[in-house]
Amino acid sequence: MNHAIAPRAGRREWLGLGLLALPTMVIGLDLTVLHLAVPSLSADLRPGSSQLLWITDIYGFMIAGLLITMGTLGDRIGRRRLLIIGAAAFGLASILAAYSTSAEMLIATRALLGLTGATLMPSTLSLISNMFKDPKQRAFAIAAWMINFMLGGAIGPLAGGFLLEHFWWGSVFLIGVPVMAVVVVLARVLLPEYRNPDAGRMDLPSVGLSLVAIIGLIYGIKELAKGGRVDVALATIVVGLVIGTVFVRRQRTLADPIMDISLLTRRTFSTALGAQLAGLLVIAGTQFLLLQYMQLVLGISALRAGALVVPAMLASVVSSLLAPRIARRFGHAPVISAAMLLGAAGLIMITQVTPDSGLLTGVLGFSLVNVAVNPAVALTYDLIIGSAPPERAGSASGMAETASELGLALGVAIGGSVATAVYRSRVTLDTLPDGLPAGAGEAARDTLGSAVNEAGQLPPDVASGVLDTTRDAFTQGLTTASMVNAGIMVVASVLVAAILRRRNTPSEALPHEPSVPDADDELAPQR
Repeated sequence: MNHAIAPRAGRREWLGLGLLALPTMVIGLDLTVLHLAVPSLSADLRPGSSQLLWITDIYGFMIAGLLITMGTLGDRIGRRRLLIIGAAAFGLASILAAYSTSAEMLIATRALLGLTGATLMPSTLSLISNMFKDPKQRAFAIAAWMINFMLGGAIGPLAGGFLLEHFWWGSVFLIGVPVMAVVVVLARVLLPEYRNPDAGRMDLPSVGLSLVAIIGLIYGIKELAKGGRVDVALATIVVGLVIGTVFVRRQRTLADPIMDISLLTRRTFSTALGAQLAGLLVIAGTQFLLLQYMQLVLGISALRAGALVVPAMLASVVSSLLAPRIARRFGHAPVISAAMLLGAAGLIMITQVTPDSGLLTGVLGFSLVNVAVNPAVALTYDLIIGSAPPERAGSASGMAETASELGLALGVAIGGSVATAVYRSRVTLDTLPDGLPAGAGEAARDTLGSAVNEAGQLPPDVASGVLDTTRDAFTQGLTTASMVNAGIMVVASVLVAAILRRRNTPSEALPHEPSVPDADDELAPQR
């Protein structure tokens, strides 16, 4: 079948990609930069325990809950316009957060940051789909976009630490202000405008339903991972699922839905979305447990543990940039499938760590996971955007980013839950040494962090017994969770290879749309 040759991007488009990388990096940075500022802002604003949780979590909740809405809004009012509005509002919200005078004000401004941040991610990703029509260039551009988000998350703790050494806690919020100013000034010069001329009105009830459904799911998942009340967490997840079901049914009946459910009927789109979620699930869960292992089992400082994972992130940047070229040679599906198998091998390496030694093995295994799985995730983004019609790129971007947030939350929840179950099955009053003070045994059974804190107040011989038992149990939990994650990668690899090896048939075209080849045509090796 003959295909028209897609126009190649020029200098303006590549400069535009550099501009789009800036807000992407800031979003990733703001997800992590606050963690270091918690002690100083707590001393200043004196938030309660629940207020502190909302200060740290509300930003991510709002972003996750509004990504689909904002992606569709960009299709309606214009993606560049939404990006400019969002960047200006994000900068103003950052200033308000920096100069918050109470915990309540900081919670409100963090929520506003999340709302405005939700306009940026789908806007940048969908604009890339408009700017880079050539499949090869688009794949590289999306990989570069994803890398900047990763770099933002890695830079956050370093930048936050530097600012907190020299300024007050609010300074961590001001990092994004000059960046957003640059975006507002240059967006009209470097970025094209695109909107769907046939888009209808925004359905406000759908906005509320999607927000409640996604926040309910992610909140419940995080509560399970943190060891909160199981009944509350499960009830919240059930409510989220019920509201989500209502939301999906409503989208099927609307003339102008905010989420294009029909995109999920495309084999390329839905399979890539699932593979993306699985990949981020594994990365998030592995990092969550391995960093605890380094600090609480091996006794490494937080700074050194963070430094040890930086090479893995840098290596994944290189592999993510190379992935599109490799995919052009061998096809997207084989590369994604092989990368996930390689990630499974890295996870199996992590299963070999012990309570006494395992630093090198753990770091090498984690590096292999990052080097393999991050490029696979970048390629799934390419498939997701490439398989959606141009007028629905905003909706597709919002769905992709929402799947990413769910994957990150599920990774921590599943990995944490598996490790916790193993830990508590091995740390009992029978396995702990005799002579523990009242309450110390229960605290040790709760988490390894609690066990380490309790051991610091016990006689040396008793403390040694507690630490030996709990560190061994945590290591067993880590290795079990790594084996589960390896299984997830193997299953995802097989499904990607089996489902995406075939091209879409005409029956898979979207309703009211001509039967044309989609991104599956790019899956076959090009000669």
